[in-house]
Amino acid sequence: MSDNPLLQISNLPNHAPQFQAIKDEHYMPAVESAIEEARTAYEAIKACVDEPTFVNTVVAMETAGEVLGQVTGVFYNQLSCMGGDELHDLAEKIGPITSNFSSDIILDEQLFARLKAVHDQKDTLDLSPEKMTLLEEDYKSFVRGGALLDEKKKQRLREINEALSTLGPSFMNNANKSAEKFEMILEDKADLAGLPESSTSAAKHAADEKGYDGKWRFTLDYPSYIPFVQYADNRELREKMWRAFGSRAFGDEYDNCDNIKQIITLKNERAKLLGYDTHADYVLERRMAEKPDTVLAFLAKLKAAYKPAAEEDLKRLQGFAHEQGLSDDLKPWDVGYYSEKLKQKLFDFSSEDLRPYFPLDNVLAGCFEHFSKLFDLEFKPAENYETWHEDVKTFELFEKSTGDFVGTLFGDFFPRSGKKDGAWMTAYRGQGLYKGKVERPVIAIVCNFTKPTPDKPSLITHGEVTTLFHEMGHAIHGLLSKVTYRSLSGTSVLWDFVELPSQVQENWCYEKETLDMFAGHYETGEKIPEELIEKVRKAMNFMVGWGGLRQVSLGTMDMQWHTADPANITDVAAFEDEATKDTSLFPRLAGPMSCSFSHIFAGGYSAGYYSYKWAEVLDADTFELFLEKGLYDRTTADAYKNEVLSKGGSEHPGILYRNFRGRDADPDALLRREKLLKDKAA
Repeated sequence: MSDNPLLQISNLPNHAPQFQAIKDEHYMPAVESAIEEARTAYEAIKACVDEPTFVNTVVAMETAGEVLGQVTGVFYNQLSCMGGDELHDLAEKIGPITSNFSSDIILDEQLFARLKAVHDQKDTLDLSPEKMTLLEEDYKSFVRGGALLDEKKKQRLREINEALSTLGPSFMNNANKSAEKFEMILEDKADLAGLPESSTSAAKHAADEKGYDGKWRFTLDYPSYIPFVQYADNRELREKMWRAFGSRAFGDEYDNCDNIKQIITLKNERAKLLGYDTHADYVLERRMAEKPDTVLAFLAKLKAAYKPAAEEDLKRLQGFAHEQGLSDDLKPWDVGYYSEKLKQKLFDFSSEDLRPYFPLDNVLAGCFEHFSKLFDLEFKPAENYETWHEDVKTFELFEKSTGDFVGTLFGDFFPRSGKKDGAWMTAYRGQGLYKGKVERPVIAIVCNFTKPTPDKPSLITHGEVTTLFHEMGHAIHGLLSKVTYRSLSGTSVLWDFVELPSQVQENWCYEKETLDMFAGHYETGEKIPEELIEKVRKAMNFMVGWGGLRQVSLGTMDMQWHTADPANITDVAAFEDEATKDTSLFPRLAGPMSCSFSHIFAGGYSAGYYSYKWAEVLDADTFELFLEKGLYDRTTADAYKNEVLSKGGSEHPGILYRNFRGRDADPDALLRREKLLKDKAA
């Protein structure tokens, strides 16, 4: 057996990765070895003299590249959560190699011929819904991957895929490095006026770590940036932070404009090669929405509700800011500041009032209790795993009633240099077939929460609480999966369905029954006061028009990037301005947001950012049922667990949702929740 830890079947529990043994120099040899192993497996499929069957063709293809998937899964996960120049350099080498191998498989005429032979007789095979889905997905993947193209077009498609395999990581690296090079060092305590103690102590700690004794260091990491633009009284410094954040990867040595133009040009060319009008048409064929017109109509409906509400939000905020002494017109760097003050006035609480009640360890324990109560789970801290950083925590999940092992969960909660910003869930190994046996999953959630300081634990905001519940919703989707084939497990669903299990969990963060599980003062243990919970609930829809319009704007911008003719796009900023002119209430006063929009240029959301709002409709409709039946109603929770979460992508999400809810989602559920539509008639 190889001495490369990436190629060994780990002896750790649940065959989890041997993070302590994995070094940067292991990745490339592991990728090359895994490709050769996979190539041998595919050659065996082609050499099979028996007639093509579901088992000797479809299942054989499913498992042929499992080691390669494992190796690249670890690599790209570490690229996001650890980063660093060495891993990014490796990404530029590994991307083309794996892309070319994928092209070798998807463009192989003999493999496609065997798959097509099985697909042609699908109606006579008496396949289960999961097997039929796997067959259909594989067949469509080959067709959409170019299997029907002539040799010249296949070669060009291969070149496009290879180029895109490096452009995405390059975009992400630029966005990260551009953000990391900015720091604002303050020496005058007066410049800290308005900032909460949690923010200034974190900034002092950040300064001490960098050798800026007696000073305060602010960065563009969310836990540093957001409180600053929300609370700092010094308007000039707020503007400085806001402009830096808004100008990431634009006009500096990490400028992403050329990357964007190359990405959209290549994706558009690929779509046309495959017979689609645009990249959006290509993408949406495999989404619930199915076509661009559906998405644009959906966004237009939301805009009709959100834009007037956002204009009212801004008008009210402008008036309030003038009452507070602002003589100038409101600017974007004022919105967070004055909206926080207005919220305090209207609802008599500050976001910072909540923070002492949310020490991360308690919130995490309460989050686990919430999921235990919903889905009959038990979470146990696990010490006998290896992790990629000392901050990472490990847990094992079990079915409470049976004791059956559910899976492994890693939690990586704090920012560090090289780590991508934001929060996400990922799988180090999805549930399903691995080495001939259906294995349980190895899942991780990665966040960037407020770090602990020497004299205080990590105290997080209510917004960070909802983020934790959101990512845990994704994690539970992956952990509760009960399918046979890994390519259909957990979050491997149509993209505009993937956010339902995450977003629905945020709803419980506003409910007293749930908050009482964990919200206690970090010093006294006093439960969060009931009146404070009620204030949070009343403020739920504060500035909802503003927030909703921003999401519509981002979704619209995404669709414009991926439906326009790239040949006509010469100026990234000008294109963004035109694309968002009907959804922006301010002129652009920093760089174009597109240059740091990693979701659509370095992630899986190209022509898919609308899916956040699409899934909000599903989550609002789902939570209405829990409100009706009971927040922890066993029958409802079991139906959701068994019909949605455990099924992964084994059937079309429309079928899964109807099996759970008894009908399609009510498209007005979201606007009802946000009080932009009246409640249903009784």
